[in-house]
Amino acid sequence: MIVLVGNQKGGCGKSTIAVNLCAELAKRGSDVILVDADRQGTAATWAMDRAEHPGLPVVHCVQKYDNIRNTLIDLDRRYDHVVVDAAGHDSRELRTGMTATHVLLVPMRPSQPDLDTLPTLQAIITQARDLNPGLTAYGVLTMAPTNPLVREVKEARAYLQDYPDIRLLTTIVRDRKVYRDAISDGRGVVDTDSRKAVAEVRSLSKEVFI
Repeated sequence: MIVLVGNQKGGCGKSTIAVNLCAELAKRGSDVILVDADRQGTAATWAMDRAEHPGLPVVHCVQKYDNIRNTLIDLDRRYDHVVVDAAGHDSRELRTGMTATHVLLVPMRPSQPDLDTLPTLQAIITQARDLNPGLTAYGVLTMAPTNPLVREVKEARAYLQDYPDIRLLTTIVRDRKVYRDAISDGRGVVDTDSRKAVAEVRSLSKEVFI
Protein backbone atom coordinates (compact mmCIF):
# COMPACT_ATOMS: atom_id res chain seq x y z
CA MET A 1 0.00 0.00 0.00
CA ILE A 2 1.29 3.45 -0.92
CA VAL A 3 0.48 6.43 1.29
CA LEU A 4 1.57 9.86 0.10
CA VAL A 5 1.79 12.48 2.86
CA GLY A 6 1.56 15.85 1.19
CA ASN A 7 0.15 19.34 1.22
CA GLN A 8 0.70 22.54 -0.71
CA LYS A 9 1.66 24.35 2.47
CA GLY A 10 4.70 23.75 4.59
CA GLY A 11 4.85 23.82 8.36
CA CYS A 12 1.89 21.48 8.83
CA GLY A 13 3.82 18.58 10.38
CA LYS A 14 4.01 16.59 7.15
CA SER A 15 7.38 14.95 7.81
CA THR A 16 6.42 14.30 11.42
CA ILE A 17 3.32 12.40 10.30
CA ALA A 18 5.25 10.40 7.68
CA VAL A 19 8.05 9.23 9.98
CA ASN A 20 5.72 8.43 12.86
CA LEU A 21 3.50 6.30 10.64
CA CYS A 22 6.62 4.41 9.53
CA ALA A 23 7.76 3.90 13.12
CA GLU A 24 4.34 2.52 14.06
CA LEU A 25 4.17 0.20 11.04
CA ALA A 26 7.68 -1.10 11.74
CA LYS A 27 6.79 -1.69 15.39
CA ARG A 28 3.84 -3.78 14.20
CA GLY A 29 6.23 -5.95 12.20
CA SER A 30 5.48 -4.57 8.73
CA ASP A 31 8.19 -4.25 6.10
CA VAL A 32 7.97 -0.52 5.45
CA ILE A 33 9.95 1.91 3.30
CA LEU A 34 10.00 5.67 3.67
CA VAL A 35 10.41 7.65 0.43
CA ASP A 36 11.81 11.12 1.03
CA ALA A 37 10.58 13.18 -1.93
CA ASP A 38 11.22 16.51 -0.23
CA ARG A 39 14.57 18.09 -1.06
CA GLN A 40 14.84 19.44 2.49
CA GLY A 41 15.65 15.84 3.46
CA THR A 42 14.01 15.83 6.89
CA ALA A 43 12.72 12.27 6.54
CA ALA A 44 16.01 10.91 5.20
CA THR A 45 17.91 12.53 8.07
CA TRP A 46 15.47 10.94 10.53
CA ALA A 47 16.05 7.53 8.92
CA MET A 48 19.84 7.92 9.17
CA ASP A 49 19.55 8.89 12.84
CA ARG A 50 17.28 5.90 13.41
CA ALA A 51 19.86 3.55 11.92
CA GLU A 52 22.14 4.48 14.83
CA HIS A 53 19.69 2.76 17.20
CA PRO A 54 20.03 -0.96 16.36
CA GLY A 55 17.36 -1.88 18.91
CA LEU A 56 14.62 -0.04 17.02
CA PRO A 57 12.52 -1.75 14.31
CA VAL A 58 14.00 -1.09 10.88
CA VAL A 59 12.54 1.56 8.58
CA HIS A 60 14.10 1.47 5.11
CA CYS A 61 14.47 4.79 3.31
CA VAL A 62 15.25 6.10 -0.17
CA GLN A 63 15.34 9.60 -1.61
CA LYS A 64 13.64 10.22 -4.95
CA TYR A 65 12.80 13.48 -6.71
CA ASP A 66 11.05 14.76 -9.83
CA ASN A 67 8.86 12.03 -11.37
CA ILE A 68 8.39 9.48 -8.59
CA ARG A 69 5.52 7.48 -10.11
CA ASN A 70 7.47 4.45 -11.39
CA THR A 71 9.58 4.28 -8.23
CA LEU A 72 6.47 4.07 -6.05
CA ILE A 73 4.90 1.38 -8.21
CA ASP A 74 8.10 -0.67 -8.04
CA LEU A 75 8.49 -0.28 -4.27
CA ASP A 76 4.86 -1.24 -3.74
CA ARG A 77 5.65 -4.67 -5.20
CA ARG A 78 8.52 -5.21 -2.75
CA TYR A 79 7.31 -3.79 0.57
CA ASP A 80 4.21 -4.13 2.71
CA HIS A 81 3.84 -0.37 2.93
CA VAL A 82 5.35 2.62 1.15
CA VAL A 83 5.10 5.98 2.93
CA VAL A 84 6.06 9.08 0.93
CA ASP A 85 7.04 12.45 2.37
CA ALA A 86 6.42 14.99 -0.41
CA ALA A 87 7.51 18.62 -0.40
CA GLY A 88 5.27 21.19 1.26
CA HIS A 89 4.27 22.94 -1.94
CA ASP A 90 2.74 22.18 -5.35
CA SER A 91 5.64 20.08 -6.58
CA ARG A 92 6.32 17.63 -9.38
CA GLU A 93 6.86 14.98 -6.71
CA LEU A 94 3.42 15.62 -5.22
CA ARG A 95 1.63 15.51 -8.58
CA THR A 96 3.41 12.45 -10.01
CA GLY A 97 3.12 10.64 -6.69
CA MET A 98 -0.63 11.16 -6.65
CA THR A 99 -0.95 9.25 -9.93
CA ALA A 100 0.41 6.10 -8.25
CA THR A 101 -0.60 6.31 -4.60
CA HIS A 102 -3.52 4.55 -2.96
CA VAL A 103 -4.00 7.17 -0.23
CA LEU A 104 -3.17 10.86 -0.16
CA LEU A 105 -2.92 11.95 3.48
CA VAL A 106 -3.15 15.72 3.85
CA PRO A 107 -1.91 17.06 7.21
CA MET A 108 -3.22 20.53 7.94
CA ARG A 109 -3.12 22.86 10.86
CA PRO A 110 -6.51 24.13 12.04
CA SER A 111 -5.67 27.67 10.90
CA GLN A 112 -7.13 29.79 8.12
CA PRO A 113 -3.88 30.04 6.08
CA ASP A 114 -3.73 26.23 5.90
CA LEU A 115 -7.42 25.86 5.10
CA ASP A 116 -7.19 28.49 2.36
CA THR A 117 -5.05 26.11 0.27
CA LEU A 118 -7.84 23.51 0.04
CA PRO A 119 -9.59 24.76 -3.14
CA THR A 120 -6.40 24.43 -5.19
CA LEU A 121 -5.51 21.10 -3.61
CA GLN A 122 -8.96 19.72 -4.35
CA ALA A 123 -8.50 20.72 -8.01
CA ILE A 124 -5.16 18.87 -8.12
CA ILE A 125 -6.79 15.78 -6.60
CA THR A 126 -9.51 15.88 -9.25
CA GLN A 127 -6.86 16.01 -12.00
CA ALA A 128 -4.91 13.12 -10.42
CA ARG A 129 -8.03 10.97 -10.34
CA ASP A 130 -8.24 11.20 -14.13
CA LEU A 131 -5.10 9.01 -14.13
CA ASN A 132 -5.64 7.25 -10.81
CA PRO A 133 -9.39 6.75 -10.23
CA GLY A 134 -8.80 4.76 -7.05
CA LEU A 135 -7.05 7.62 -5.25
CA THR A 136 -8.46 8.22 -1.76
CA ALA A 137 -7.78 11.53 -0.04
CA TYR A 138 -7.84 11.91 3.75
CA GLY A 139 -7.29 15.04 5.80
CA VAL A 140 -5.86 15.03 9.31
CA LEU A 141 -5.69 18.01 11.65
CA THR A 142 -2.18 18.41 13.01
CA MET A 143 -0.36 20.63 15.50
CA ALA A 144 -3.73 21.35 17.09
CA PRO A 145 -3.81 23.19 20.43
CA THR A 146 -3.84 20.91 23.47
CA ASN A 147 -6.16 23.35 25.27
CA PRO A 148 -9.71 22.01 24.72
CA LEU A 149 -11.14 25.53 25.13
CA VAL A 150 -9.53 26.71 21.89
CA ARG A 151 -12.17 26.51 19.14
CA GLU A 152 -9.83 26.12 16.15
CA VAL A 153 -10.46 22.40 15.68
CA LYS A 154 -14.25 22.78 15.72
CA GLU A 155 -14.07 25.65 13.24
CA ALA A 156 -11.74 23.70 10.93
CA ARG A 157 -14.06 20.69 10.94
CA ALA A 158 -16.95 22.91 9.91
CA TYR A 159 -14.89 24.48 7.12
CA LEU A 160 -13.85 21.08 5.73
CA GLN A 161 -17.44 20.03 5.22
CA ASP A 162 -17.30 22.09 2.02
CA TYR A 163 -14.59 19.74 0.64
CA PRO A 164 -16.11 16.25 0.56
CA ASP A 165 -13.35 14.95 -1.73
CA ILE A 166 -10.97 15.20 1.23
CA ARG A 167 -12.37 13.02 4.01
CA LEU A 168 -11.42 14.39 7.41
CA LEU A 169 -10.23 11.67 9.76
CA THR A 170 -11.34 11.46 13.37
CA THR A 171 -7.79 11.46 14.76
CA ILE A 172 -6.36 14.82 15.83
CA VAL A 173 -2.60 15.17 16.24
CA ARG A 174 -1.89 17.72 18.94
CA ASP A 175 1.04 20.11 19.24
CA ARG A 176 3.23 18.12 21.64
CA LYS A 177 6.92 18.60 22.33
CA VAL A 178 7.52 14.85 22.26
CA TYR A 179 7.02 14.82 18.48
CA ARG A 180 9.88 17.28 18.02
CA ASP A 181 12.12 15.50 20.52
CA ALA A 182 11.54 12.07 18.98
CA ILE A 183 12.12 13.10 15.36
CA SER A 184 15.45 14.73 16.24
CA ASP A 185 16.66 11.37 17.60
CA GLY A 186 15.45 9.07 14.82
CA ARG A 187 12.56 7.80 16.90
CA GLY A 188 8.81 7.80 16.56
CA VAL A 189 6.65 8.69 19.51
CA VAL A 190 5.70 4.99 19.63
CA ASP A 191 9.31 4.43 20.73
CA THR A 192 8.72 6.70 23.74
CA ASP A 193 6.55 6.50 26.84
CA SER A 194 4.29 9.41 25.85
CA ARG A 195 0.89 7.72 26.12
CA LYS A 196 -1.13 10.54 24.57
CA ALA A 197 1.12 10.93 21.52
CA VAL A 198 1.35 7.15 21.06
CA ALA A 199 -2.43 6.92 21.14
CA GLU A 200 -2.70 9.64 18.47
CA VAL A 201 -0.29 7.91 16.09
CA ARG A 202 -1.87 4.49 16.57
CA SER A 203 -5.33 5.92 16.01
CA LEU A 204 -4.17 7.65 12.82
CA SER A 205 -2.47 4.49 11.58
CA LYS A 206 -5.63 2.45 12.10
CA GLU A 207 -7.69 4.97 10.13
CA VAL A 208 -5.23 5.15 7.22
CA PHE A 209 -4.16 1.49 6.98
CA ILE A 210 -7.60 -0.04 7.23
